[in-house]
Amino acid sequence: MLALLTGALLWGLAWWPLKYFGSAGISGNLMVSVSYGLVAILGLPVLWRQRRQWQRQAGLFLLIAVLGGWANTSLVNALMSGNVVRVMLLFYMAPVWGVLAGRLFLGEHISLHRGAALALALVGAFVLLGGQAAFITPLSPIDMMALSAGLAFALTNVTTRAAHAIPLASKTLVIFLGCTVTATTAALTIGQTLPALPASVWGLIGLFSLTWLALATLATQYGVTHMQAGRASVLLILELVAAVISAMLIGGETLRPQEWIGGVLIACAALLEARTPQLLPAR
Repeated sequence: MLALLTGALLWGLAWWPLKYFGSAGISGNLMVSVSYGLVAILGLPVLWRQRRQWQRQAGLFLLIAVLGGWANTSLVNALMSGNVVRVMLLFYMAPVWGVLAGRLFLGEHISLHRGAALALALVGAFVLLGGQAAFITPLSPIDMMALSAGLAFALTNVTTRAAHAIPLASKTLVIFLGCTVTATTAALTIGQTLPALPASVWGLIGLFSLTWLALATLATQYGVTHMQAGRASVLLILELVAAVISAMLIGGETLRPQEWIGGVLIACAALLEARTPQLLPAR
């Protein structure tokens, strides 16, 4: 639990340095490519040493890379380009996907409490996206990135829990590798190139990568490896709280009434799920 809460706090505040790097002139894809790529390169010897262990579940190993790569790349792009509060509220539909995926793939039980939590989260998302207008107005690209990031994040957690034969270090490092490949491919596809940034900014990006990102990812992977998938997703509510409060206090962002209502419903859903007794997987 401590690992999950630490990871959630770090991820919840990550928008702050990301916005700074974005204002310096680097795009979301290139930010991911450079920052995650640095950790991935340093971690290659570890992946090679542990290859006999993760090769036992090579399919899950690859799936963690793909899902984790998409989740982080989409979320970083959304945070650097959009409204932090709205992005985090949409991303925090992850508990819905986490509970459903935990049931479908791991046989985790959906109790009455969990059913109520799912309903609250879905209603909250409906209100947040504008009520009935959500069925008429197409979602923006940033909204789509935030929602898909939450889905991929939840599926990454489920896959991580299922990959019991893969060492924690490999689970963590393969996400960095997946992010590097995903973001670099996206950047090359749309013709993005590295900007000419001051050496001090590149140094800060390196420091951010090797400390903040590495610790946040390691803490999250450790937590979801040792905790039920649905519960792990909702205990990360601190990420939502930290992001929303810091964005309002530091970033000067505001919430419209519908965002307040939707956000409160989603947060209540997460709290309700967190209080659900932990049950054994269904047979």
